[in-house]
Amino acid sequence: MSKFTIWLRDEYRKTERRTPLLPSGAKELIDIGYNVVVERSDKRIFPDSDYEAAGCKMAAPGSWRDAPADFTILGLKELPHDPAVLKNNHIYFAHAFKHQNGWQDLLGRFQNGGGHLLDLEYMVDGAGRRVVAFGYWAGYMGAALALMQWYDKAAGRKSLIEKGLTPWDNAGLLDEDIRARKADGPSPKVLIIGAGGRSGRGARELLARHGAEVTCWGRAETEQLDRDAILDHDILINCVFVSSSIPPFVRLQDLDRNKRLSVISDVSCDPLSSYNPLPLYAEPTSWDHPVVKAGVNGGAIDLIAIDNLPSLLPREASQEFAGLLLPYLKAVDKLEANPVWRAALGAYETACDSLPS
Repeated sequence: MSKFTIWLRDEYRKTERRTPLLPSGAKELIDIGYNVVVERSDKRIFPDSDYEAAGCKMAAPGSWRDAPADFTILGLKELPHDPAVLKNNHIYFAHAFKHQNGWQDLLGRFQNGGGHLLDLEYMVDGAGRRVVAFGYWAGYMGAALALMQWYDKAAGRKSLIEKGLTPWDNAGLLDEDIRARKADGPSPKVLIIGAGGRSGRGARELLARHGAEVTCWGRAETEQLDRDAILDHDILINCVFVSSSIPPFVRLQDLDRNKRLSVISDVSCDPLSSYNPLPLYAEPTSWDHPVVKAGVNGGAIDLIAIDNLPSLLPREASQEFAGLLLPYLKAVDKLEANPVWRAALGAYETACDSLPS
């Protein structure tokens, strides 16, 4: 009987340095009888040599396309547009189950090829809680970027982050850059919506360490939405995971009366979904262009909406996420026997049911 194989692909996105599988985790999988193939990568935060030392078989970047159909392909972010059909099971964040842009084409590729999409976002326990997420570091980095942008605006100087972003080697160096931007004067008043979740906790802890005044909102406050209260903050950080239609937090017409709100960091970053609670922009911002303007005249705000924030701290983010995922990878060879994998498979099947016939 052949060994079950997990194939870690090189990320298609050029700026993605995170990994869902550490070299130490790969060794644990090998030790329990898995076969682990790792594509070589010149951007992954952990070097190829660490995976080779762990006993992994190495492969060329992108060669997963030719992997046998019974191999499970592991990654983080989007697949390239080829091949036209997907014969393998793939584990990654697809952003397709809420009818985001291109969802029909992607699911059609799986259906036509016979593979299945096991979306990391839909790995949930019996109570519907996600069991693996980068949320903490997304909130952490979203708050850090917003804080630096606000400091620069308040000081009337050129924005550091608008020069373009590159990853920080560690969180200590990020702290140094934040402190270097801070000038004399009052600290910003920051509203975190979704403050009780993983992303909210990351944002709270970053802001507390740097002395910001923080207001925390949860479900109760968004159900009785007070947009004037939102506008009475210097920074808004959105950390809400939205899976159904809710009233927008801030609309373009609200910015017409804005006198204070200066920076929004949309950590959740789902502009291509009809559920987007911040309908102020049409597509995510990027590392090259992290900030866009929304609104006009005196009420305009700077908006940061980067959809791979944790990759700006790739080492810490990978260590946390891969640690959470590893126990489930040890059970992925028996999908139907594990309730979390059954949930992910069920989410895929439900999404496929909504494809037009």
